[in-house]
Parts: sequence; structure tokens; C-alpha cells
Amino acid sequence: MAISGIIDTPKAATTNSVATTTTTSTDSVQADQDKFMKLLVTQLQNQDPLNPMDNAAMTSQLAQLSTVTGINKVNATLESLRTDIATTQSSTAISLIGKGILVEGKGLELNSSTDADGKTTSSSVFGIDLPSDAQSVSIAIQDSTGKTVRTMTMSDAEAGTYPITWDGTKDDKSAAAAGSYTFTVTASNAGNKVTATPLQLAAVASVSTGSGGVKLNTSLGHFAMSDVKEVL
Repeated sequence: MAISGIIDTPKAATTNSVATTTTTSTDSVQADQDKFMKLLVTQLQNQDPLNPMDNAAMTSQLAQLSTVTGINKVNATLESLRTDIATTQSSTAISLIGKGILVEGKGLELNSSTDADGKTTSSSVFGIDLPSDAQSVSIAIQDSTGKTVRTMTMSDAEAGTYPITWDGTKDDKSAAAAGSYTFTVTASNAGNKVTATPLQLAAVASVSTGSGGVKLNTSLGHFAMSDVKEVL
């Protein structure tokens, strides 16, 4: 189900949904207990007076009832938690509509705009993710032919996610044309390679939910919440 805009889910509706799930699970537990006790009472009423039920057997059956009851209560609690988590994820995802997110990918778009005075400015946002500290980081931006048009460097970078903005200026100081580019990133620390992950910008247009969970729909494809490295 695609959601084209932000939907304010009434708190009461969410609470009622969770309450209904919990109540249903509780009723099921109570029904199981009632059935078990009826069977036990019937067994006691119809036992042979000369050969009554062994105390150990009765204790064992009561212990089984306690175990089943405990498991059912745990299941009811887990179901309630699952519902709460799903509701929270949906609300968080909906709040991202219209925002930019950084996800794994090496593409970037250079956009240009001209103001009223005729001045043209260009801008592109992308990012990198470092799993550990890196003394040296090099980013190479390539055009559609694979030629490197701009090289950026970072030094003594700590582990983490870094959004990066490129103003469209090439290494020769000329302006790059608006359009699609790609980039690569290499990093090292004390002579050892650090596997950095390139991140591309995607704009969240809508949110969908289904058996596969919550998905963020963008022009670059569909992404799970776990795919998001940073929200811009």
C-alpha cells in the first residue's frame, strides 16, 4: 500500500489495535486454562476410589498447566511487542517522506540552478561510510566516460558516516556539466586498507507496507529502514 503523504495515525486507534491483540491472546490463555481444569476435575470425579490418581501424576499435570500458561503469556507479550515495533517503524518511515536519505551506492547527480542575476550554481550530495578510523581517504568522481574529473581527500577521519557536498568544480577549476556521475572511495589506516562504503542520495517519495515490512520508495528503488545510513 503506497502512502503518498504524511498520515497522522490517531493514537487511540493504535492503542485500540494493541489492546485488541493483547485481549485476544489473554482470552485464549484463559480458555486453555479452563479446558485443562475441566478435564482434571472430570478425571478426579470419575477416578476409581480403590485406585485414586497418584499425587505425583496430579502434580505433573498441574506443572504442565503452569508451563503452558507461561508460554502462552510470553507469546502474548511478544505479539504485543511486535505490534508496537511495526507501528513505530511505520510512523518513523512516514516522517521521512520528502527527505533525503543516504543509502549504499556510487551514483550522484550534479544539479545546476540559475538565480535572478544570472549566476549559476551547482551542487551534488553523496556520502561515505567508514567502518573504522582512516588516516587517509580519497574520493574520485568520474563522468560518464569513466574519466576522473574531481578528486577529494580527507585525513584522520574517524569511523562513521560522512555526507559530502560537491559544488561541481573540477580539478582544473572549470565547472562540470550538470548530469549523472559516479564515484569511488579508497581509504587506509597505518598502511592497512579500510573498506569504505560509497553512499548515494535518494529522496523518499512514499512508503509501502506489506509482508516484507516497511519499504521506503525512491526514484532509485525500494529500501528497508535498515538500509538508511543517514537522513539529511
